[in-house]
Amino acid sequence: MSGLYSLARPLLFGMDAEQAHALTIRFLQAGNLLPFSLARSDERLRVRAFGLDFPNPLGMAAGFDKHAEVPDAVLRLGFGFTEIGTVTPLPQQGNPKPRLFRLIEDQAIVNRFGFNSEGQKVVYKRLADRAGRGGIVGVNVGANKDAADRVDDYISCIETFADVASYFTVNVSSPNTPGLRDLQQAGVLDDLLARVLDVRDRLTATKGRKPILLKIAPDLALDDLDDIVRVCRARQIDGMIVSNTTITRPPSLRSEHAKESGGLSGKPLFEMSTRFLAQTWQRVDGQFPLIGAGGIEDAATAIAKLEAGATLLQFYSAMVYRGPGMIREILRGLGEHMQRTGVSSLSEIAGSKANEWTAPALK
Repeated sequence: MSGLYSLARPLLFGMDAEQAHALTIRFLQAGNLLPFSLARSDERLRVRAFGLDFPNPLGMAAGFDKHAEVPDAVLRLGFGFTEIGTVTPLPQQGNPKPRLFRLIEDQAIVNRFGFNSEGQKVVYKRLADRAGRGGIVGVNVGANKDAADRVDDYISCIETFADVASYFTVNVSSPNTPGLRDLQQAGVLDDLLARVLDVRDRLTATKGRKPILLKIAPDLALDDLDDIVRVCRARQIDGMIVSNTTITRPPSLRSEHAKESGGLSGKPLFEMSTRFLAQTWQRVDGQFPLIGAGGIEDAATAIAKLEAGATLLQFYSAMVYRGPGMIREILRGLGEHMQRTGVSSLSEIAGSKANEWTAPALK
């Protein structure tokens, strides 16, 4: 796959970023791409979290397969799980184009999609059609921009996808829907989670218990993080994803697109999001697992996320630059690290260097 991507990259990079993404989705759809997984099975890399058994800790982050068009093809690339969405109850176009930008010099992406979604009815049918194929497919849910009650939108998505989602991610941290990040405020978040968990629990008897995760922004002040973790622990959610994209712009950025509005992802997000992950891990105190996201590009950055407190990992942006071959490279690197350090489970790594990651922020 690495060689194939090397040939395809000049074509893709010669196109508008969103057009290139659409072409990639169509390519994956063609013939369902692969009849087998590209990842070699390594029992040491299996992870159990949220009551689910993951064949390996690598997940495709939400934002790539927004409309559940290629979940099985993504899994066959070697991912241990994939997350579709963000899905909103009603279809919506999202923000005007252009809204996706490559920061090539910085190995980064800026997007301001604004929850463009085909809507839960269309996405549900696709997931229902693949029922019985196996694999862990999470559903990232959000609210329509013009929703009268945004909490009702999250509840609607939980009710709709309860029988086809492996887990749910409540996305309150996208910077591209006005006012959405206000849902991270403690009082509002407490109400949101209470109502989401109530509908999940009500559906458990007929649909099975589905884990509920919360995805947060990396731009929060530590006092706000304290409040969020306190609410999450009190409500006993199943986990958190740390983190979404950032609205900040590091001074090191060189690309002409650095000043585009939207969320920044990719390499420049790594240090910021990993420190924030470690700070979250310290506050969670082992009550539930964390998924580390933001700036993963190789085995070294994947291991660093684990050491900062992650149990599972997600990435997307780096694949724009490195292609799907990085999945197998990271899995191989994780196995080699385990053998070199003598650990028998990835759980032994999680949080082992969280204090080191938070130390610079405490000086």
